[in-house]
Amino acid sequence: MTPRLNQAAFRKLRKYKVLYFMLLPGVAYLLINNYIPMFGIVIAFKEIDFSKGVFGGDWVGFRNFEYLFKTSEAYIITRNTILYNTVFIALNLVISVGLAILLNELKNKLLRRFYQSAILLPYLISTVIVGYLVFSLLSMETGFVNNTIMPLFGKEAVMWYTEPKYWPVILTIVNIWHSVGYLCIIYFAAVVGIDHEYYEAAKIDGAGKLKQVLHITLPALTPVIVIMTLLQIGRIFHADFGLFYQVPLDSGPLLPTTNVLDTYVYRALLKNGDIGMASAAGFYQSIVGFVLIIFTNYVVKKINPDNSLF
Repeated sequence: MTPRLNQAAFRKLRKYKVLYFMLLPGVAYLLINNYIPMFGIVIAFKEIDFSKGVFGGDWVGFRNFEYLFKTSEAYIITRNTILYNTVFIALNLVISVGLAILLNELKNKLLRRFYQSAILLPYLISTVIVGYLVFSLLSMETGFVNNTIMPLFGKEAVMWYTEPKYWPVILTIVNIWHSVGYLCIIYFAAVVGIDHEYYEAAKIDGAGKLKQVLHITLPALTPVIVIMTLLQIGRIFHADFGLFYQVPLDSGPLLPTTNVLDTYVYRALLKNGDIGMASAAGFYQSIVGFVLIIFTNYVVKKINPDNSLF
């Protein structure tokens, strides 16, 4: 029995050898980038002493976690991280789905491809460049907003990089502009895959565009929406470092509204060189993300098992 199984497995391997070969780069990437670094989790519980080697430091238990969350800024960075990401998830979902539906309504293929490229382009731009694009708009001396827009309304120039109250809105707008294109393309691909016979039947029954969207498009998109939202919820404790560090240009007065967990750890690492604390933060983010995915998927499964991720 065993030799026959081995022969069947060998024949299957030989038959699909090209596909397995194409799979190798992805598997190698996952191993090198995601799984091998997991052995470094132990650093979160040690005091790093390079004279003893990376893993040879003294065991300190949860002291690195205490240092991370007993600081006076612990509440601010946690609040900012969660609230920003919650707003980003909600707005990006609504806008990207809306844009995907609008793109599907375009009958001109050339125009549709142009809009697809235009929407996706900001996602491909480095956040360093995005930071300087924002600076070109908000600069006190040469910014387009202060020198062109504000005078039109008879307003005085605003020192944007010293006024924290404006930055929740600014960062939200920048995030939507920079990220919504990626999600839009994913949802657009799902919309294109919906069978047109459903829409034709709905037209025969007298359903308008709005009813078609509500009763055909959105239900068909629900599994994709759930998967993408679950993946984003899993990273709700991970902030976009480039957005919160590079776009505000690391301005000190803006820290009450721009400082998040990732930027705080980065600044602490530069100041104190505490690798153990940085590792503790990364481990904490991963655990919270994992728990949130399990819980959210459980809720989705209770509501509709067909839409759950697993």
